[in-house]
Formats: sequence, structure tokens, C-alpha cells
Amino acid sequence: MSVNKVILIGNVGKDPDVRHLDRNVAVANMVLATTERAYTLQNGTQVPERTEWHNIVLWGGLAEVAEKYVHKGDRVYIEGKIRTNTYEDQNGIRRYRTEILAETMEMLSSRSTASAPVQDANPSGAPF
Repeated sequence: MSVNKVILIGNVGKDPDVRHLDRNVAVANMVLATTERAYTLQNGTQVPERTEWHNIVLWGGLAEVAEKYVHKGDRVYIEGKIRTNTYEDQNGIRRYRTEILAETMEMLSSRSTASAPVQDANPSGAPF
């Protein structure tokens, strides 16, 4: 048995980039920042703050919600799975891109008008 599950709470780095594909299926891409606070060890060593940036992909209804309600700086809860894609750049060098395929999103910012959790109707992450 194996499990591919990710839970993130962080801040949106920029407004979601939403595209509409064939049959008007929406797909949104956004970046999410999660930050671990700085702390001091018992021996006095200071560990600095650390921020990780996550590439989030939302399909269908989640993408449409993101398009309407999610903005740069908003705090969101994302639940989904990790997927790594491989591609070659224009120089023929193999590159990797790790993404989080969102299955659930909840807006946590007080200024968001829709704060209820949203479940993706298509959790496979594919348009169909």
C-alpha cells in the first residue's frame, strides 16, 4: 500500500493564472508559500526562517473558484497529491517540475467572500 497525500497552509504568491481548455474546462496554476519560523536551539545556535514555494494546480470547479476569489497574499488550505513532471528545455537539458494537484481548497483569509471548503469534482487531476 502507498499514500500520496499533501496538506499545505500558506500564502498565495501571486494571483492564480487561469486558462480555459477545450470544452471550457478551467485549469489554474498558482504558487503557495509556506514558512517555518526561525528558532534558537538550546546551545544558542540560531536557525533562520525558511520559506518553501509550492506549484499548485487546480482543475475544473476549484480553478473557477480560484479565479473568482483567490488573490495574491490570501491564506489558503490545500489538500492534494504530489506529481513530478519531466521535460526538456530549449537546450535539450532534462528538467523536473514538482506540482501539487489540489483536490480540496479552503480559503482562510478574512477578506475572502467564500470561506467554505471546496471539493474538486474531478480528483484525478485530469480534464476528463
